[in-house]
Amino acid sequence: AGAAMGSLRCCLLLALALLGLRPCDLQGLWRNELGSNMTLLALDMDGTFSGSYHTAVAATDKQILVSPLQGVLQPPGTKGQQPTFGFTVQWQFADSTTVFVGQCFVDRRGKETLETAWLLREGVPSRRDVWKATSVGTNVFTRLPNKME
Repeated sequence: AGAAMGSLRCCLLLALALLGLRPCDLQGLWRNELGSNMTLLALDMDGTFSGSYHTAVAATDKQILVSPLQGVLQPPGTKGQQPTFGFTVQWQFADSTTVFVGQCFVDRRGKETLETAWLLREGVPSRRDVWKATSVGTNVFTRLPNKME
């Protein structure tokens, strides 16, 4: 019985170690701490992806519309780190564009998190207004259950 328990413990530790090394999968439904939702579609062979972004926050009186995004995933590094990525959102309700860069992380329990930073560029009437045209921030996205499964 002792040998069986040792073998079981070994297998459990190996399974936990492997779970922690599981690569992050960008495809799916994500929500950030502000309540914005993002859907990322399957990666192409060259690492590009598309999807949609539905922001929960905007500095506009216009109706907020779901907006398309395009991005690229950098393959994981040689040291076993999780992949980095970037994507651009083309807002359908404002004269602005946002670019996000980030990295995906998977914790020991298998929870996936996207840590991102962004630049939002608003259209301005003249070069004199460029100083106020760009905003910067960060967002943390967590995976939502996939409704299609």
